[in-house]
Amino acid sequence: MDTKEILKKVRKIEIKTRRLSDHIFSGEYHSSFKGRGMTFSEVRQYQYGDDVRAIDWNVTARYNEPYVKVFEEERELTMMLMVDVSGSEFFGTTQQFKRDTITEIAATLAFSAIQNNDKVGLLLFSDEAELFIPPKKGKSHVLRIIRELIEFQPKSTKTNINEALKFLSSVMKKKAIVFVLSDFMDDHYEHTLKIVGRKHDVTGIRIFDKHDVEMPNLGVVPMLDAETGKTILVNTASKSVRKGYTAHYLKLVDYFEKSFNHSGAGTISSRIDESYVKKLLGYFKHKGAR
Repeated sequence: MDTKEILKKVRKIEIKTRRLSDHIFSGEYHSSFKGRGMTFSEVRQYQYGDDVRAIDWNVTARYNEPYVKVFEEERELTMMLMVDVSGSEFFGTTQQFKRDTITEIAATLAFSAIQNNDKVGLLLFSDEAELFIPPKKGKSHVLRIIRELIEFQPKSTKTNINEALKFLSSVMKKKAIVFVLSDFMDDHYEHTLKIVGRKHDVTGIRIFDKHDVEMPNLGVVPMLDAETGKTILVNTASKSVRKGYTAHYLKLVDYFEKSFNHSGAGTISSRIDESYVKKLLGYFKHKGAR
């Protein structure tokens, strides 16, 4: 894809997702996550009714009278978008690939964040951290993120969500709102997710295709595994083959839902031919009402 074509695609995604974030998501996003963190503001003299746990003993000892630490809600938030760029994201049997839908959702979330003067960062991952863009503010920064989402070519086609979460934990020291966008065709990440979930506000956004769920009956066909690059002949007419395919998929979905639930994290699941707008809006409203 040449530069002109990339810029055209960036502009197209900007127009579509900017409208969504301006009119729908910015307010919902802000009310869902505002005041999640507390930051130190000042020290003042103790007043009747203050929580004794807030006493600053060092200052109290220095002045020989009680002083307390005052905290205030953090107004500025930091959003981190963790996006799966492995081979399975280049799959879709309807209007577009899973990666296209993920790009639109990530762009919508990013524009919603900058509407509230928040920082946005990006982590692209496969079975390793492929690209990390530290959080910053501003439209030009978001446009750079969208461009990377469109044109980035990963080194690996495999997936390792556990490694991506470990990398995030190592680079993000301050509390952030983290969205993990993937088809979650992976497991063995629950332990690290729990560690990340203690510090950050995490949401998993699972994007899938209808044929991820159920294999169509097409007879004996060659199938390419997007993550290993191997092509094998599969007898899709076999009921046991189709049943095994669905069972494996449902096992991964169950692992995703249980892992995020056990970690205190939120989940959204959206098929690529469904409206992700409704799914996001419903999630934000529910989160903001808690």
